[in-house]
Amino acid sequence: MMLVPGRLWQWGTGSRAVGAGLAVGVFFGAFALVESGAWAAAVVVFVVLGLLYGIRVPRRMNRLWPEAKDMSRADRAAVVRATRRGEPVADPGLAPAVLAYAAALRRAAEEDRLRRWIVLVVTLLAIALAVYDTLTGTTGEMISSWLVVVLCVADLLWWPRRRAVLLARSDRAVASVRRLG
Repeated sequence: MMLVPGRLWQWGTGSRAVGAGLAVGVFFGAFALVESGAWAAAVVVFVVLGLLYGIRVPRRMNRLWPEAKDMSRADRAAVVRATRRGEPVADPGLAPAVLAYAAALRRAAEEDRLRRWIVLVVTLLAIALAVYDTLTGTTGEMISSWLVVVLCVADLLWWPRRRAVLLARSDRAVASVRRLG
């Protein structure tokens, strides 16, 4: 939920599923194509991960912020925009939604924090595989393996800081709502 771009909240559940599924499917399908050189593998990865994330992402979004389903697309977008930027929401009637969305971001951050050790393990395995592919694999395998390492390291270094900034901004939005009421 924290990595989902704010504009995805403007869409309905079905559109969010398609948007998230396409993004993940294309991204990892391209990795499969680079590594294997086989279009069939890329298509399988695209379909499987696209469906998996197309189902998982909107379900998690709806579970963490169930109040969103009762809001218009424009209101959801306004709440998400204000909360993620740490700004006061323009419509005071949306103040409770800002509080609910900020709480959902906190819950998502806590759930993700529990899974951070998995990223570390995957990074270590990716480094081992990249070294192996460099020594014995094809050029495509080597490139895709090192790209995975770069992404994992970026996730380990960049994401905690980005999450902290996002949560600090949501805290500012919550404080501005509390000052209003």
